[in-house]
Amino acid sequence: MLTVTSVNVNGLRAAARKGYLSWLAGSPADAVCLQEVRAEEHQLPDEVRAPEGWHAVYAPAAARGRAGVALLTRREPEEVRVGFGAPEFATSGRYLEADLPGLTLASLYLPTGEAETPKQEEKERFMAEFSAYLAELRHRAAAAGREVLVCGDWNIAHQEADIKNWRGNLTKSGFLPNERAWLTDLYAPGAGGWADVVRGLHPGQAGPYTWWSYRGRAFDNDAGWRIDLHVATQGLAARALKAEVERAPTHGERWSDHAPVTVTYDTAA
Repeated sequence: MLTVTSVNVNGLRAAARKGYLSWLAGSPADAVCLQEVRAEEHQLPDEVRAPEGWHAVYAPAAARGRAGVALLTRREPEEVRVGFGAPEFATSGRYLEADLPGLTLASLYLPTGEAETPKQEEKERFMAEFSAYLAELRHRAAAAGREVLVCGDWNIAHQEADIKNWRGNLTKSGFLPNERAWLTDLYAPGAGGWADVVRGLHPGQAGPYTWWSYRGRAFDNDAGWRIDLHVATQGLAARALKAEVERAPTHGERWSDHAPVTVTYDTAA
């Protein structure tokens, strides 16, 4: 079995002060993908930077205090790569991948965007570059007999079932028609060839949501978005056994505005 967790920590140092380390110590995961780490390695306390029992690799952003992704794996990766070949985003701290036996695992933090602003234009440039890379990655992995799993904060809710207040967000970044169509194309059989693992295990239901705004009573009312995804090649997706959003019991017990998304795969199938 292979258990993988993905979580946007909303600042790793802050998360560590609020309970992240206790959560990690109790996690059954074989690999953990982190997003929005923000801190550089030298800024992290040793127990956070290199927790016992884990191999940790980081891809910080050149812009201090922003973005940053990381991978924690129980076994040492065979190879690690930062970025996906797009010069504009080479030092953005938004993509990191590692090769494990038979699997390429990646941590992604796709830009948030803001409708009708330069931030949205940046997000759309990222999406265009990244979809081209994903097509190349999928074909390269298939030729090598490998599977691929891209976990992270994709910052797009694909369907109405993926966002509680979808009617109020039709013109907001994260639920724009072109963003949703981009994911639809990614999941298209044969063409995109990727699979939304959690949706495959939980078809037809609202959520399970993974992010709730700190504003108002969004968490208490479960007014969330499902934007933290496991996106896998079809072979691996077919071997997903169970998925869980590790939602905190109460608002006060949260150590991030996102919840960890944990999926177990049968790698022996």
